[in-house]
Amino acid sequence: MSDPYPAADTATYSAKTSRPRLIDRLLSLVRREPEDREGIMTVLDAARARNLIDSDSYSMLKGALAVSEQTVVDIMVPRARMDLLDVTDSIATLLPDIIETAHSRFPVFEESRDNIIGVVMTKDLLRHMVDPTLTLRDLVRPAVFIPETKRLNVLLQEFRSNRNHIAVVIDEHGGITGLVTLEDVLEQIVGEIEDEYDVAGEQTIFSDGAQAWRVLATTEIEAFNVALNTTLPDGDYDTVGGWLAHALGRIPHRGDFCVHDDLRIEVMRADARRALWLRVKRRLLSDGAHTPKAT
Repeated sequence: MSDPYPAADTATYSAKTSRPRLIDRLLSLVRREPEDREGIMTVLDAARARNLIDSDSYSMLKGALAVSEQTVVDIMVPRARMDLLDVTDSIATLLPDIIETAHSRFPVFEESRDNIIGVVMTKDLLRHMVDPTLTLRDLVRPAVFIPETKRLNVLLQEFRSNRNHIAVVIDEHGGITGLVTLEDVLEQIVGEIEDEYDVAGEQTIFSDGAQAWRVLATTEIEAFNVALNTTLPDGDYDTVGGWLAHALGRIPHRGDFCVHDDLRIEVMRADARRALWLRVKRRLLSDGAHTPKAT
């Protein structure tokens, strides 16, 4: 009776089954899992180069990795540029500044800007319309204080779990050094987030009364010159915000302005990195000098 499992067949089977295992071992040496952050970035770069992920996904994945290395101090709005409300001021007095800055939340201080007693949400100010006896102090909510060294991925988790959107940053001695918002952290991952104050589409210059305009800082200089019939120079910059930063010699802050020809260009909104919105007004020639002036 013949052997139903001849040795030759067994050897052939073993050779066939061992071959894939050998290939798998060789491939595992080539396709070794990333062992560190640089390895992960290499995989992402390769995936993007082969069009396995699009540019938006690539940017978000890189941003998600970056937040675990960044700390609050890397993205916070510095203390000098914080928009604060004095708890002793009347709501009617504060409304013009609240409307102009267009923030949804403001830290509130008492006596000194270093003594922040809480945060007020602008939507709570609607209650004042129903009950005029309410003061700013009545609307203040508790503030959250965090150290400069807190990592962004940890802060993001705390924002989510505590349903909080803003935190005041303090140094090792308890002094106020800045503030950070949920939007600031998310923008490190997904890029700039537009809110109701931002404008969709191509229009970037808007009439704001007689001989006055509201202008996005990202407006191209060529379009700005055509629209306002002026001669803003271009150089190593392409936008009005770029020109303004060059004229100031630093990152523009809210309230900074420059004068060019008969135009006064003032920063309405800015973040820690750049100007966002500008107010442009045509001046009378007697208003002052025509050369760029910064404050």
